[in-house]
Amino acid sequence: MSINKSIFREYDIRGIFEKELNEESVKRIGYHLGKKVGGNKVVTVGYDARAHSPLLKAYLASGLNAAGCTVLDMGMVATPVNYFANYQTIESLLPHPASNIRHPEHSPDASVMITGSHNPPEYNGFKITLDRAPFFGEQIYALGDEIVSDADRVIPDNPKTIAIDVKTPYINFMVNAFSALKGLDKKIVIDCGNGVAGTVINDIFDQLDFDYRGLYCEPNGTFPNHHPDPSVEKNLADVKAALEEAGDIAFAYDGDADRIAVLTHKHNIKGDQMALLFAMGMDTPTVIGEVKCSQVMYDELERRGAKAIMYKTGHSNLKVKMKETGADLACEVSGHIFFKHRYFGYDDAIYATLRMLELVAQGIDLDKELEALPQVFSTEEIKVETTEEEKFAIIDRVKLLLQNPPADFPAIKNIIDVDGVRINFEHGWGLVRASNTTPVLVTRFESTDAALAKEYEERVNALIAEAKASL
Repeated sequence: MSINKSIFREYDIRGIFEKELNEESVKRIGYHLGKKVGGNKVVTVGYDARAHSPLLKAYLASGLNAAGCTVLDMGMVATPVNYFANYQTIESLLPHPASNIRHPEHSPDASVMITGSHNPPEYNGFKITLDRAPFFGEQIYALGDEIVSDADRVIPDNPKTIAIDVKTPYINFMVNAFSALKGLDKKIVIDCGNGVAGTVINDIFDQLDFDYRGLYCEPNGTFPNHHPDPSVEKNLADVKAALEEAGDIAFAYDGDADRIAVLTHKHNIKGDQMALLFAMGMDTPTVIGEVKCSQVMYDELERRGAKAIMYKTGHSNLKVKMKETGADLACEVSGHIFFKHRYFGYDDAIYATLRMLELVAQGIDLDKELEALPQVFSTEEIKVETTEEEKFAIIDRVKLLLQNPPADFPAIKNIIDVDGVRINFEHGWGLVRASNTTPVLVTRFESTDAALAKEYEERVNALIAEAKASL
């Protein structure tokens, strides 16, 4: 059976269960990934709430075992709990000593999270960490090439794993790190969206004696109440209603709990705004944002004496850039928040929740801080449908057109091309980038003037249309 190469994405491996992620393809993914990790190495595996995740785990384990790896099974966990395992010793995760594991005093060599994140229930995928670093981009594409070229390999069933407990040390870490918050006098609402945040967050909140109401905390991979994507406004209707009824602050999570939404009675706080709030508690931090972040964030960080770096979108890209620069914090507008300051440098929505509650406990008025920022008018992400074959070619064509733009095009201050094209105008900016995961262009526009933001949108869209027509 042939394997669809489109499942090998920039940040992860992702596809539809049975159609693209089936017994043959997943066993081969496990085998070739195991060969990359190396023989006699230890790989931890966890999975999300989707009904087919345990079956994919069995297929993946068969492949990893065939490659000579030892597979540790953490069961159903949140993605940040999976990441957390990479920073623990193997022996601390084992309920009983395992004599066949070499160097149990070391941390695992790799981890795989089986998750479809916020995608519909029929999707699933693999987020891979190797030697505490994301396995992504060219590494994933090369893995895909190897798997496709090894089409005749037959991998026997061998789903053997060793059970480990990562949730307990994760919960203990959070409770200890935020013990000063115990009994916080705030009414909190959380919406887990029937994803896997509920596998740990209730235990943490209970041990910290929080006054909270939990919505949809029972993991259910069919997502019966609403789609688990908190960056989409309609998915926040229930948590907003509960906040309005009897709450002081609210949080919502995506399907695998690495993205967060923070809500007050006045604001839906976006990731770049969160970064400004979190940076308040750090001494001259280095903060990395993606190309979709507001210019207000970059300017305000610099004004406060912080160092602000603009970089590519994508959780893997930001983790690598954090390690390269020694940054304290990174963010995506969609709600991926990465803390190296007092943490391990990966995106963890549950940790971000506790850091936000820490600010509240310190008396910081979130609404007041946001309202003190310069006012800008920003669009949401606007997606332009295209094809996988044409999306990057359109970006290249837009870059060419910008070298000699129409005479009535808004005056350009400069262009940043670290990820697509971010065009800085006198009073705002426009962004066009190709999505690394879907066949769309992503655009966003911002200005200090609402009419100008609309003008930037219209003029850049005209360039996109011209670029598409010329292909």
